[in-house]
Amino acid sequence: MVAYAELHCHSNFSFLAGSSHPEELADEAQRLGLTALALTDFNGLYGVVRFSEAARSIGLPTVFGSEVTVQSADTTHSLVILADGQPGYARLSRALSLAQLAGSKGDPRCTLEDLSDSASGHWWVLTGCQQGLVPATLMQLGPNAALRELQRLVAAFGRDRVLVELWNHGDPLDSARNDALVELAARSDVSCVATNNVHYATPSARRLATAMAAVNQRCSLSEVDIHLPAAATAHLRSGAEQSRHFARYPGAVELTAEIASAAAFDLALVAPKLPPYPCPNGLDEMQFLRQLTQVGATRRYGERPHAGEDLSIRARAWRTIDHELAVVEQLGFAGYFLVVWDIVQFCLQADIYCQGRGSAANSAVCYSLGITKADAVSLGLLFERFLSPDRDGPPDIDLDIESGRREEVIQYVFQRYGRHHTAQVANVITYRARSAVRDMARALGYAPGQQDAWAKQIDMWRTIQTDAADTGPDGRPDHNIPPLVLELAAEIEDAPRHLGIHSGGMVICDRPVIEVCPVEWGRMKDRSVLQWDKEDCAAAGLVKFDLLGLGMLSALHGAVDLVQEHKGVTIDLATLPQDDDVYTMLCRADTVGVFQIESRAQMATLPRLKPRRFYDLVVEVALIRPGPIQGGSVHPYIRRRNGQEAITYLHPLLENSLGKTLGIPLFQEQLMQMAIDVAGFTPS
Repeated sequence: MVAYAELHCHSNFSFLAGSSHPEELADEAQRLGLTALALTDFNGLYGVVRFSEAARSIGLPTVFGSEVTVQSADTTHSLVILADGQPGYARLSRALSLAQLAGSKGDPRCTLEDLSDSASGHWWVLTGCQQGLVPATLMQLGPNAALRELQRLVAAFGRDRVLVELWNHGDPLDSARNDALVELAARSDVSCVATNNVHYATPSARRLATAMAAVNQRCSLSEVDIHLPAAATAHLRSGAEQSRHFARYPGAVELTAEIASAAAFDLALVAPKLPPYPCPNGLDEMQFLRQLTQVGATRRYGERPHAGEDLSIRARAWRTIDHELAVVEQLGFAGYFLVVWDIVQFCLQADIYCQGRGSAANSAVCYSLGITKADAVSLGLLFERFLSPDRDGPPDIDLDIESGRREEVIQYVFQRYGRHHTAQVANVITYRARSAVRDMARALGYAPGQQDAWAKQIDMWRTIQTDAADTGPDGRPDHNIPPLVLELAAEIEDAPRHLGIHSGGMVICDRPVIEVCPVEWGRMKDRSVLQWDKEDCAAAGLVKFDLLGLGMLSALHGAVDLVQEHKGVTIDLATLPQDDDVYTMLCRADTVGVFQIESRAQMATLPRLKPRRFYDLVVEVALIRPGPIQGGSVHPYIRRRNGQEAITYLHPLLENSLGKTLGIPLFQEQLMQMAIDVAGFTPS
C-alpha cells in the first residue's frame, strides 16, 4: 500500500464550494486507507470539530488547515495553509480571525506579509490550485513571473516550509502545468506534494458540488463558471491511485504522508478552560463558592442545624447543599458557578430582571446563590438531572434576561472578561426542505416564481424524503416538483448554508479565543461571532453561557415600574399573593398575552383543567408539550383531575414519583425517580 495523506480537501463548510460533510470525508479517507486527512475549507476552521470527532472515532489522524484568500496590489489569489501541530493551529486560527476582522462579512482581507508575520515556522504552505498564487501566475504571466512569486513565498515562510502543490484532474493541461511547477520547485530548491484538490468525498457527489457552485454564483448549471473539473475527479483518492497519476514525479505522493505525520494532532488538545475567577481575601474558587452558598442558604433556610436535627426542611436543605458542593468540587466547576453568579449580581445591581432556568432549577446551590428562584429542596427535585459525576462536560445554566436590556449584560461580560477572551457563538444555518428545493430549482434554471411555488408544496417541518413520498388519493405524488430538483434537494438538505449568531450563547476562555476558534463579523453591525455553533463549542471543550432574551420579563418589569410610578406601590414579584380572581380568569381562558398559556392548545385546556393554585399552572404548561401529547398523557390527567377516572399506579413503588401528577408521568425528573425507586438506580 502506498502511504498517502490528502492535504487539500474542502467540505461543505466551504459554503457552496464543497458538497460532502466532514464526517463523509473522514469515512471515505479511512476506507481508502489514507494515512491522514487535512481539512482546508476556505478562510476558516468551520468544520474542524465535526471532522475531528468523526476522525477520532475511526482512528484517522487529522491535519487542520485552510485555503486562505490573499490580497496583493491588484489581484486576489489563495494559499493552502496547514497547521504544524497545536502551536501552528493557534497561529492559524489567530491569522484567520485577523483577516476576517480586517475585512467585512464574507470578505476577509490579508496580505502575504500578514501571513508571514503570523507563521513563525509553524505552518506548511502549499502553493494551491488554479487560484493559487504560483499556479495562477504561471498560467497568466508565465514561468518567470511564477518563479518570482514562489521565491516570495520562500522568503516569507522559509524554504523548508513551502511546498509546490501538484494535482491532476484529467484535464489535458494538467500534465504540462505540473511539469512547469516541478521545474519551478527545482529552481527554488523546494519540494513538491501531490494532492487532488478535493471538493467531494466520492465521484457521485460531483453533481451536487456543481449545483452548489451555481447557487453560489446565482446562476444556472448551464451558466456556471467554476474551477471544478468537468469530470467527477475532484474526489478523495487512494495512495495507489495517486501514485499512478504522479508516477512522473517521484516522492510527491509519499511526502504527503510525512508532512501529515508531522502536522497531525488531536483537536482535544486545543480545549481551553475558564479564566481564574478573581476571588477576594486570598480565597480559592471553591472556598469562595462555599462562602457565597453558605450566606445564601442561611438567608433562605436558616442557620445550619445541630447534628441531632434530621427531618426538617432546613436539615434536608443543608445536607443537599453539602452533597452538591462536594460534586462541584469533585468536577472542578466552582469557577463556572462563580461566573454565572457574577452575571446575576450585575443584573441585580443594574435592576435588570433575570433568572436561571432549565435543569439548574434542580440545584439547591443555584437557589442559594440567587441564580434560580425555585426551591429545589422543597420541590423534591433531583440534582443529578443538572450535574452528575457520571456525565461529561460542564453544567448548563441558562439565564433568562429581559430582552430589552440583554445587550447591557452581553457588554458587561465583554468588559469583565475582555473581548479577546469572550465571544458569541454561531448558529450554523443549514438547508431545510423548502430552501433546498428553492435553491436546487434555481441551479437547474427554473424561474424565481416557479422556485417559490415548488418550495411551498413542501412541508417546512418535514424532510424532503418524507414529504416527497406522500401521495394523493390517486396514488400520485401530491406535488409537481421535477424528480431532479427533489434528488438534489434531498442531497443538500442539512448542509451548512451560512453562519448566523446564536440567540444568547457566549464562551469565555482563559486564553485569547481567536487562538481556539476563528472569529468573523456577524450580520449585525459591529457584532463578531465564532465560526462554531454551540454543539461544536461544547465538543471542543469551550465553556458556553446562555444569556437569553425574554420579552415577558421586560413586560413584567415595565408593569412593576408603572405601578410604582402611578400608585407609589413597590411590588415584589416573589411575594405576590395567590389571587383567586386571577385563577378565575385563567379558568375561563382569559389569557391572551399571558406568557406560556396563550396558545390555542393552552386556552382549550385551561377550562378543563381549572387551575386553582400555582402548581396546577406548572402541570398545565407541562401537559401541552410534544412528549405528553404524543405519549397520551393529556386526557388521562384531565380525567383524573376532574374525578372522571380513578387515580391508579401500575406498581405501588410508582406512587412516590407520580403522586403529585395523579399517576401520570409528565416530567423528566419523574422518570429518573422511577428508575431509582423501581430499579434501584443511583441518582447519578
